[in-house]
Amino acid sequence: MPEPAGDARTANDKLAGVGPLPPRAAEQAGQDGLREPNPGGYRLQPAFYEPARVPEEVLRHAGVPTLPVGSPGKVGVLQLGFARNRGRTELVQHYQKSPLQIMHPLYYNQLRPDMPYTYLMSSGGGILHGDRLRTDLSFGSGTSAHVTSQTQTRVYRMEHDYASAIMNIAVEEDAYVEYLPEPVVPFTDSRFYQQTAVVIDESGTLLLGETVYAGRLARGERHAYDVYASDLEVRRPDGRLVALDRLRLSPGTGEPGADAGVRGLGVLADHDVLAMLYVFTPLVPPALLADTLHRAISDSGGDLIFGVSTLPGDAGVWMRLVGNDTVAVAAANTAAAAAVHELLTGQQAPVIRKS
Repeated sequence: MPEPAGDARTANDKLAGVGPLPPRAAEQAGQDGLREPNPGGYRLQPAFYEPARVPEEVLRHAGVPTLPVGSPGKVGVLQLGFARNRGRTELVQHYQKSPLQIMHPLYYNQLRPDMPYTYLMSSGGGILHGDRLRTDLSFGSGTSAHVTSQTQTRVYRMEHDYASAIMNIAVEEDAYVEYLPEPVVPFTDSRFYQQTAVVIDESGTLLLGETVYAGRLARGERHAYDVYASDLEVRRPDGRLVALDRLRLSPGTGEPGADAGVRGLGVLADHDVLAMLYVFTPLVPPALLADTLHRAISDSGGDLIFGVSTLPGDAGVWMRLVGNDTVAVAAANTAAAAAVHELLTGQQAPVIRKS
């Protein structure tokens, strides 16, 4: 059962990489025993849910929304810890605060009955101005897990301020993790910053995907949002940098042709969908992994432009593609992830069930 906001911090909260206490909150919590110092606890303090650094392209939209940051429903927190137990991976730590929540992990992959499939959900239906979301995922030694989102992430129109989402992922020794969420759809006049920080052991494996649409394509919206910014930072437990990727899409200046920098060569090349896949693993040589990805995407049959490159230090590979057909991009993403899954696990990837 989810732990109610404001309850005392349990021993499970001490799992490495999941929800560390800010220094001042930790000091106060130590003085008060297990009681947290403020209503809602340390998770509802700005030091916990606000990004440490917000890009200037996003920060310039800062303001006071109708419901200020910190109002009920504006701060969402989700913390999940997975550990190896009785021969399979199980969810052993779970905290959620609306609008973030999950379905109970499912074990429907008959070829990997030890591997849970967990769906991230939002009770709010989308992201509004002033929303601050934080998700911490911790995968213990030897675990195997797949995490995805139930549906697209819709970033709604914003009149004031911006929205942000922090994602922290910790992958320990010999863990195998797939984090492959559904696409982000930024609506007209939206401002959104997504920050993903990964700490991965050298023996761990992580498949990490990100897809963003140019807008509500069925309605003819293309790059009508103000700004979409995304940062990915991957490090080793000792702090060594493995990969750094920053995406800045800022068409919303109101000037004619302002979206040219977004649509231009080197960004979306006048396409409507941008997708990325990062694979960090020591299990196979990067060249073999790159060839596998390239072949899977080429054989998916879509009208796509894509590239696959190896990461420095033989840490893995990354792929980036653009296309106009959302179905074709989804098929390419699925084919790429399935090919990597089979290469690394020796088992065929299951069909991921979505409602």
